[in-house]
Amino acid sequence: MSLPGRRRARLAFVVAGIALVLDVVSKHLAVRELTGRAPVQVVGELLELRLVRNPGAAFSAGAGLTPVITVVAMVAAVVAAYYALRVRHRGWAVALGLLLAGVGGNLVDRLFRTPGAFRGHVVDFLALPNWPVFNVADMCINVAGVLIVVLLVRGVRLDGTRHDEDTDADTDADESGGDR
Repeated sequence: MSLPGRRRARLAFVVAGIALVLDVVSKHLAVRELTGRAPVQVVGELLELRLVRNPGAAFSAGAGLTPVITVVAMVAAVVAAYYALRVRHRGWAVALGLLLAGVGGNLVDRLFRTPGAFRGHVVDFLALPNWPVFNVADMCINVAGVLIVVLLVRGVRLDGTRHDEDTDADTDADESGGDR
C-alpha cells in the first residue's frame, strides 16, 4: 500500500476508533445515569435524554429479527473495514470511518448487552421532538450516509479520482481519433 493510501486508511480507522469510543462511553453513561429516571430535558423540549433499549434496527423495525440484524451488521462492518483499507481520498476515509464506528457501536450492543449475544438491545438515549430516540452510533451512520451521497454525486471514487476524468479522457481520445 502506498504512503497516501496508508495515511487515508489510518485516518479512517482513527475516526472509527474515536467515534466508537464516544458511542460506547456515552451509552455507558446513559445506562448508568438514566436507568429508572424520567426523561431529562437538556435543551428545553428540543433535546431530552431518555433511555430506550432497542431490539430492532432503525426506528425499532424488525424487533424480532435481532440475530439477523446482528449478522448483517457484522457483514457491514467487515465490508466497511475492507474498503477503509483501500481508500485514497480523505472524504471517503472519514465517511468509512464514521460508518464503521456507527455499525460497530450498535454491533457491540447486540453482542454484549442483555438479553445476550446476538440478541442484545441497542442503547438509545437522545430524543428530539417527533423523532425516534437515537445514539452516537446512529449519528455516525447518518453523517456517513450523507458524506457518501455527496461524494458519489460529485463523482469522487475511493481512490480520489473522479468519474468526470474518465469522460474527459474519452473525449480527448475521440477528438484525437483514438479508440475508447
